[in-house]
Amino acid sequence: MSQQITESFTQQYKQTIEMLLQTMGSKLSGAVMTGSYTGIGGRPVNQIGPVVARRLETRHADTQYSDTPQVSRWVEPFDYVWADLVDNADKLRTIIDPTDAYAQNGALALGRAKDSEIVGSFFGSAKLGANGTGTPETFDTTNFQVAEGGVALTVDKLKTAHQKLMSAKNDMNRDQFYLCVNGKQHAALLRDTQAINRDYVGAPVIVEGMITKIMGFNLIHLEELLTTGSDVRLPCWAKSGVHLGTWNDIETKIEQLPTKNYSTQVFLRGSFGATRLQQGKVVEILCLNT
Repeated sequence: MSQQITESFTQQYKQTIEMLLQTMGSKLSGAVMTGSYTGIGGRPVNQIGPVVARRLETRHADTQYSDTPQVSRWVEPFDYVWADLVDNADKLRTIIDPTDAYAQNGALALGRAKDSEIVGSFFGSAKLGANGTGTPETFDTTNFQVAEGGVALTVDKLKTAHQKLMSAKNDMNRDQFYLCVNGKQHAALLRDTQAINRDYVGAPVIVEGMITKIMGFNLIHLEELLTTGSDVRLPCWAKSGVHLGTWNDIETKIEQLPTKNYSTQVFLRGSFGATRLQQGKVVEILCLNT
């Protein structure tokens, strides 16, 4: 075949990566709000705070106005890249096949990068104010953290997290709620009698040995979670409470490099970032992870 890399290769490879990202990429992007942006930052939402209605005590009284609180949340992009070299054009033809390790590695790398941004946003500082220059909002560990208690994940901890979300006025019937667990914490939950006995918490959904739903939480298995000392920090959240912004979802370049003896470079780039949208929509469960 010709040694020249045609535009069709780039387009076919991009389509392959897009397909793989949908099936085996980010585990968390479907569990958060999403949006597309341009520029140095994005404002995913203007938040309106709660107000109180006044009881009308007298007839023909002057109108009293409420000062409605409003705050902007901002998300900023971070650039991620993945690249590898293909030593001949024949090999390039084969990596358009989505079963090839090159294509799978590229898709998985970008997916993990998105998840990394989302995981960091759960308990990180959220940017507020005009252009994100206001005082950052830190995660409220006083009201929205479940203590470790010297044990791994238990149903009692899930009950406490559930209560904290309800107390923060989340609509447990209309929003979608998620919980990230690693392998150790999932195994600990399976050992808890309350988790598998419907007399305690109703019937959990278990598929091929994996708890996929319990107490209204959809479980997502993810090993790349934040830790502190011997504890792992499990996030449970409302979908409406976290946002993933995308500036450049997929950019694919395939070109021959003279400095690499004309080997073909496969290059992928994406720009995205995430933020917590509202205090009280994310709860942290500390769990002993040893």
